[in-house]
Amino acid sequence: MIDAMELLKDRYLHWLTADALPLWWDAGADHENGGFHEALTLDGAPVPTVRRARVQARQIYVYAAAGQMGWEGPWREAVQHGLGFFLAKYRRDDGLFRTKVNADGSPADDAAHLYDQAFALFALAAAFKALGDKPLKDEAILLRNALYAHRRNPAGGFIEVAPHVFQSNAHMHLFEASLAWSQAGGGEGWDELADEIAGLCLAHFIAPDTGALREFFDAAWAPAAGTDGRIVEPGHQFEWAWLMRRWGLLRGHDGAMRASERLVEIGLIGIDPVRNVAMNQMLDDFSLHDADARLWPQTERIKAALILSRTSTGEAHHRWRDEAAKGGEGLWTYLNLPLKGVWRDKYRADGSFLDEPAPASSF
Repeated sequence: MIDAMELLKDRYLHWLTADALPLWWDAGADHENGGFHEALTLDGAPVPTVRRARVQARQIYVYAAAGQMGWEGPWREAVQHGLGFFLAKYRRDDGLFRTKVNADGSPADDAAHLYDQAFALFALAAAFKALGDKPLKDEAILLRNALYAHRRNPAGGFIEVAPHVFQSNAHMHLFEASLAWSQAGGGEGWDELADEIAGLCLAHFIAPDTGALREFFDAAWAPAAGTDGRIVEPGHQFEWAWLMRRWGLLRGHDGAMRASERLVEIGLIGIDPVRNVAMNQMLDDFSLHDADARLWPQTERIKAALILSRTSTGEAHHRWRDEAAKGGEGLWTYLNLPLKGVWRDKYRADGSFLDEPAPASSF
């Protein structure tokens, strides 16, 4: 008998390979100027606007991952298309990548966000794994060295641009990129970076009294003053849990394994049972702070539940598999549109969706 997860897998695999990947290459790539568009209308038309570095990096990852999973479409062409534009138009003289360019590739915002550098490293790792091009490994090492040179925090970790200079979120993506490079055979340095960030998470990002992952800090990695230091995002509980579980398995670290499960339990407090979605924000007493529900926390809910299911036995295995299926049903609400392959992003507390184009960054 086919269970709910198998049915969901078939539904999503068809949506991905038959609808989304072709659409975001045919319409989502700028075949004239290079790179990828920021968004598509719900009718599938490109939206002209400035282009964030993180969108280019994420789309490179998407098509590299598609090739790795066996998609027979033009994934290699898409990866090379994205890499060519990104490396040529976003790199600054100091080795970091600017955050925005115009459609023609001219600079639009020269700031270098730590968040964007993390996604650049992640995209390079995925492209290297898919294509095997050694220069991509060298590019990643140069970028990592630039981060150590220009963005190091004396108390550990790295510094983001204002307004939230000391934050866990950018480190989460840097952690993900470091694990990706370690597993892609990137060479020395990546394990050390991943271990440092995992240590920061266990020592500072996670509150010792509740086990919740905080967002914003001061230079010594104490919680930021006021409401900023109290924000707890269900999506980030799930996302950190997925990463810490992976790292804990690699290192045999029992503390990380326990922390990952606690993070998921906290994330589940932020599920709206009526809409079956993970909401945006709670505070550190787990009271609701923002009842809207972006698309991305739904994907993190699924990933976290799946890794707990795969690394658990007995009743726990079935509990987390069922939770992943619930997450899969909740996510479909965002994707179930007349044009298959686009999505809605902001599910409001009143049960309506914000009427806006589909952002490429979700893919």
